[in-house]
Amino acid sequence: MHDGADSASADDVNVLVRKRRKGIYILPNLFTLAALFGGFYAIVMAINGRFDQAAVGIFCAMVLDSLDGRVARMTNTQSAFGEQMDSLSDMVSFGAAPALISYVWALQGLGRWGWIAAFVYCACAALRLARFNVNTTVVDKRYFQGLPSPAAAALIAGFIWLLTENGLKGTSTLVLGPIALPVPWMMFALALYAGLTMVTNVPFYSFKDIQMKRSVPFAVTILIVLGFAVVTIDPPTVMFGIFVLYGFSGYVVYARRRARGQQTSVISTSTDEPDERGLHK
Repeated sequence: MHDGADSASADDVNVLVRKRRKGIYILPNLFTLAALFGGFYAIVMAINGRFDQAAVGIFCAMVLDSLDGRVARMTNTQSAFGEQMDSLSDMVSFGAAPALISYVWALQGLGRWGWIAAFVYCACAALRLARFNVNTTVVDKRYFQGLPSPAAAALIAGFIWLLTENGLKGTSTLVLGPIALPVPWMMFALALYAGLTMVTNVPFYSFKDIQMKRSVPFAVTILIVLGFAVVTIDPPTVMFGIFVLYGFSGYVVYARRRARGQQTSVISTSTDEPDERGLHK
């Protein structure tokens, strides 16, 4: 009788020890923390007036953010902790950081309109991340519902980087022939566009159907090398151009689906929150 009780007690102790030893996976979370640092670095650089470096920090955070999930899947180290950490990192790097950088660079000259635009962008980033977290089933994994927050941040950072590299400040006026465009109001329009597009139901291609483990023709490798070469010619112009095209691509897909009578929503939401379902129709 005592032997059985002692054995049960030992098993309970072993279970408790195993529970206490439960930790977090370090490798994917290192990438997430590095992405978070990129957003924090961008804010610090903006405060110091180094807006080109602030933009670079956002783009570095984008690259690192795209790697943490892939690393977790490749090493089979996915966890609920990692998912929450990734969302918090995204909120800083692609929500708060671009909003603050755009405000410090150009929007503060617009008074209340400036901080309203910055807040709308920041709030939309939070709403998009929250909606993404409660989505239960992705109907079509090839698409995101709404502009992804890293791409929205790239629009803001790319615009600032491009104009800064061409000697324009946030208070300047961009002259295009007979047209004079005040940079603060251009930033205002871009912040609203990027923010509101994040919370729309417009489908944006996710590139998730690209299999990295598959073999590809040698010509694909050559094209990738050429792509890197093109980016290095003029990084601000090329990067901003790429994300402008991507930022409008979703509306092209949306219009084409509507024209064909296809379903535009690619997400189904939790049935525990019936009020949420109307947002995704």
